[in-house]
Amino acid sequence: MLGGVKLLDTHLLLRAYAAGIFPMADSRNAGSIYWVEPEKRGILPLDGFHLSRSLAKTLRSDSFTVTVDRAFGRVIAACAEAAPDRPNTWINAQIETACATLHLQGHAHSVECWRGETLVGGLYGISLGGAFFGESMFSRERDASKVALAHLVARLKYGRYRLLDCQFITGHLASLGAIEVSRNAYVGLLGEALAAGEGVGVGVGEAVDFGALDALGGRAAPDDMATVSAPISGCVIVQLLTQTS
Repeated sequence: MLGGVKLLDTHLLLRAYAAGIFPMADSRNAGSIYWVEPEKRGILPLDGFHLSRSLAKTLRSDSFTVTVDRAFGRVIAACAEAAPDRPNTWINAQIETACATLHLQGHAHSVECWRGETLVGGLYGISLGGAFFGESMFSRERDASKVALAHLVARLKYGRYRLLDCQFITGHLASLGAIEVSRNAYVGLLGEALAAGEGVGVGVGEAVDFGALDALGGRAAPDDMATVSAPISGCVIVQLLTQTS
């Protein structure tokens, strides 16, 4: 127990993701979680991201400063806040605490969009092998969450990931290229992604690496924040998104 919160075992959580199952809670204050395995699964093919002209222009302008793993706790807390179109949330204290632990273990990551020193958007998810499980996103300025997702997709492509899991399709995600696949199709894609993360069936130079893109940032991260990436130019992100495998 931690502050009255029943801990969600992170080893169990990773095994669940590897089996195609993820946790949700009925509300922010719910005392327990339940496990979900949808009949139809939302995924965003990494070569199928829909980069509109307006979003490409926003990316190239670098109007947001985009970082990775600089404010994981603030991102998940923002994702758990109530919003006009979402009066409640599925992220309870158990899930938030478990994801914070996974972040410390290198399995959970966040992408942050900043306007100056103000956090205005972002997303977080779980990385396992060659699969990234996108959990939630938030936006306090127009296009902030789209920019965060564009940076994530470019990072996953550059890092040779195989699968970006969106869990459920929304109109917002569908407009960016997300599609639905059957449970059986998803299990096959997940198996291939996890195998790639273990080096099965990949050649030299094809290893999965979430941090591979950081080398393009132009500077090293501080010694006490080794997972933090330097901001990547939006022009680089657009170039990566428009390249095909």
